[in-house]
Amino acid sequence: MTIARLRINWHRLFFLSAAVVLAACSSSSTTNDGAQTGGGSGDTASTNSGGSTGRTSASGASTAGSSASAGGTSGAGGDSSSAGSTATGGSIAAGGSKGTGGATHSGGAGPGGAGSGRSAGFGAGGSSGLGGSGGRDAGVPDAPGVRPDAPIAGGGGTSGGFGGSRQSAGGTSGGAGGTHSTAPNAGSALTFTTTSCPAATQGQPYSCTLAVSGGTGPYTFSVPSSSSYAPLPEGMALDGSTGVISSSLVGGQGTYGVQFQVADSANHVATTTITFSIAGNNAFLASIFPSNSIFRHRVDAASTGLPVDTSPAAPIYSGYQSSHIKVFFGNADYLNMPNGIPAIQVPYNQPDVPVATTQYQSYYTSGPIPPYAPVEGTSVSEAAGGDGHVLVYVEGGGGNPPALYEMWQGVFLGAQGWTDSSNAMWSDVSSNALTAQGNGTTDEAGLPVAPLLVNVDEVIGTGTPSAPSGVVQHPIRFTTNHTLNYWVWPATETAGQGSCSGISTGNLLSQSTPPASCTFSGVPGEIYRLNASVATPSCASTSPQANIIITGFRNYGIILADNGDTGGLIGTPDSRWNDDDLSCLTNITLADFEPVNVSSLMVSADSGETAH
Repeated sequence: MTIARLRINWHRLFFLSAAVVLAACSSSSTTNDGAQTGGGSGDTASTNSGGSTGRTSASGASTAGSSASAGGTSGAGGDSSSAGSTATGGSIAAGGSKGTGGATHSGGAGPGGAGSGRSAGFGAGGSSGLGGSGGRDAGVPDAPGVRPDAPIAGGGGTSGGFGGSRQSAGGTSGGAGGTHSTAPNAGSALTFTTTSCPAATQGQPYSCTLAVSGGTGPYTFSVPSSSSYAPLPEGMALDGSTGVISSSLVGGQGTYGVQFQVADSANHVATTTITFSIAGNNAFLASIFPSNSIFRHRVDAASTGLPVDTSPAAPIYSGYQSSHIKVFFGNADYLNMPNGIPAIQVPYNQPDVPVATTQYQSYYTSGPIPPYAPVEGTSVSEAAGGDGHVLVYVEGGGGNPPALYEMWQGVFLGAQGWTDSSNAMWSDVSSNALTAQGNGTTDEAGLPVAPLLVNVDEVIGTGTPSAPSGVVQHPIRFTTNHTLNYWVWPATETAGQGSCSGISTGNLLSQSTPPASCTFSGVPGEIYRLNASVATPSCASTSPQANIIITGFRNYGIILADNGDTGGLIGTPDSRWNDDDLSCLTNITLADFEPVNVSSLMVSADSGETAH
C-alpha cells in the first residue's frame, strides 16, 4: 500500500469512525416521539393505567424504575391482545412501554404490537402470551433485507418476554429493539425513499427532489450541521417544505457526502446520506497567463537544453528525498468532502462584493466573488482551520482584461460579502506581470495557485475519464514540510527557514550567481523535473490518468509553492478523477526529481515572460 493511499485511508477511518459514533448516539437517544433518553438502546416505557415508574415515557416525561399495572388493565405486560382479550392477573413491566403500533402481552392470546426499544413486558400471568414485536429506534441501521417500515416480530414463549432493542422475544429471553422510530398508530416508519441524486457539472443548472414515506405530513427537510458531512455543494439550495434541491448554476466540484434530515408534523425524524458527484469545468485554467510565460514553458533537457541547477539552495532537502508523491486531489467519494483546491470562472460583469481581510496581505477590499464560489474542503474544513482557498477567474470583457482573484481561508458571509485571512489579485492575466517582490499571495512562494493545479479537463482532453488523451503543460504545485528562507524566480516571497552565505534571508536568490553554501535547501519557486533516467512505474500502463501526469513531470516539472505535507501534489477535486488510477503516482519519490536552472529564460524578476 502506498503512502498517499495510507494518508487518505486515515481520513476515511476518521469519517467512518465519526459515522459509527453518530449512529450509536442516535440509537441511544431518540424515542418514538423524539424524546431523549440517557443511554443504552432506548429503554423506553409508557405511562400505564396502574401508574408508571419507567425510564422515559413515550410522551417524553422522565420516570425511574419499572412500571406496575393493576389487575389486567393496561400494563405493558398485560395490555389487551389483538384477539381482544385482556391479560389476567396483572403484570410487572420490566422497563415496559406501550408499543408503537400496539402493546405487548403477558397473558391472553394473540401477538403483541410493535415495541419501542426495550418495550416488551415481562408477563406475570398467562402461559402462552407472545412477546411484543421489536420496534424501530431512530438512527440504527436495518439488517440487510429488512424493510424500514416492517416490525421485527417477537418469538413465542411460555411466560411473556423481555423486549429487546432489536428483536422482542416472548418467553424467556428478548432480543434487540428496532431502528427507525415510527409515530404511534402510524402505518409505517418515516423514511427517505430517495437514495441518490443525479451527477452534476460545475457551471450548469441542477435539480433533485427528496422523497419520503411514512410519518404524518407536512414534512420539513434540512441539512444538519456536522463536521463529518459536507454541506450542500456551493450554489445548491434545499427547499425545506418540498425537499427540492436546486441550482441555477452549480459552483462546487468534486464529491460531496451530504446528510439530510426530515421531520414530520409529530416531530419524528429520519436521516439519509446522499453523495453528489460533480464534474469540474476547469478548461479556463489553461488560459491564465500567455503561452510565453514561465508557467507554460517546457523544462525537459531534451527539448530545451536547460541545465540542472547546481546551487546549494536548489535540491529538495535531503531529509525529504525519500518521501513519495502524495496525491492531494481526486474523487475520494468516501471522504464526504471534495479532495483538492477548486476554481471557478465568472463573467466579466460579475458584481463586486465586500471582502474583509483579517490576517495577512490584502490586494483588494471588494471583488467579483460570487456566493456560489467553491471553497477548498468546503466551509466545514475551513471552519476547522483548513486552507479554504477560493479561486475565481474573471473572463475578459466590457473593456477589461481577464483577471484572477484568490483568497486563503475564504468565508462567505451572505449579504456582507466575504472575509479571508489573505488574498491576492492578478488584474490582467493576459500579461506576464507577477506580484511585486517580497509581497505574499495566498501561498508561501507568492505564486498564483490556479494555473499550477493539475485538473481533469487538461488530462482528459478530447478523450474520456477511462481513456484520456490530454496533456499537462505547466509545472504542478507541490509542498514540503519546510522550505529555504529565500525564493527564486518566478516566486516572489518565502516563509521558510535556514540561510545561505553572504545573502540576507527573505530575498530573491539568483540561479546564475548562486550562494556558496546554505544551511537548508529546497527554495520556493524552484522547478524540478522528473529525471530522464527514472523509469516510468509499470502501473502507468494501466493508469492512463497518472501516465499523462507523469509525462507532465518530465516535460514541465513540479514547482515548490508552499509549506505543507512533504511531497503533496495539488490538483482540483473532480468526480471524473479515478483515485485507483492516480495512486500510481505514489510510486515516485522526490529523489526522482532534479532542480532546473531557468535563469536563462528570465527577462525580469517582476515578469513571468521567458526570453525564448
